[in-house]
Amino acid sequence: MKATLPPPLLLASSSPRRREILESLGLAVQVLREIPFHERPERENVALSPSELAWYNALGKALAAARLHPDRPLLAADTIVSFGARVFGKPADRQEAEATLAFLSGKTHIVQTAYVLVFPAPVGERPRFTGDVERTEVTFRRLTPEIIARYLDAVPVHDKAGSYAIQERGDELVTSIRGSYSNVVGLPIEAVSRLLRQAGYYRGSIPRPMPKPGTISPAGLAGLSGLSGSNLVLR
Repeated sequence: MKATLPPPLLLASSSPRRREILESLGLAVQVLREIPFHERPERENVALSPSELAWYNALGKALAAARLHPDRPLLAADTIVSFGARVFGKPADRQEAEATLAFLSGKTHIVQTAYVLVFPAPVGERPRFTGDVERTEVTFRRLTPEIIARYLDAVPVHDKAGSYAIQERGDELVTSIRGSYSNVVGLPIEAVSRLLRQAGYYRGSIPRPMPKPGTISPAGLAGLSGLSGSNLVLR
């Protein structure tokens, strides 16, 4: 008699990067694209810190999706790019993307991803959930207008918080990373895999962090997509 396979993990996010990170663990993933929740836009946020804003949006998406699928485990996430109290969302246009990259030039900014796992709930009961917020520090090179223009010509950033994608020619912008590389991509693979394993939805090994303080070539950065990282220095 064949064993019954568990249903795919529901992902309350349309981000292909998050789906790819989860699938790199060998998990079956089903994407929920239509979620009845309105995220709080970065431009309208005046009351919440960047980490609180990420948690608010991730939890809101998770619970809204759970109401539609109460019998399935699901994961939601939200990524925020910030410098101090200033939050950088997805750019409205090329001009805003240029201004964001120019502001972040030569600075260390923070990328925070809130992730929420919701457990199946019996009929009539409130869903149980758990999660956390992962923080990574990213330092940019000093970017000239020419570097910024070349990057934006090559990489579509309209759907990227902070107006960049570290997994796409990120070596042109980034000089160092302290924390999880995959967190900057959109989902901290180390923390999420550990959470899924504790919950019984993942039986594989926890991805190992990249070696601590060391040097990685620009070409090496392109090969890190979907992997973890800790204290990477780019030359």
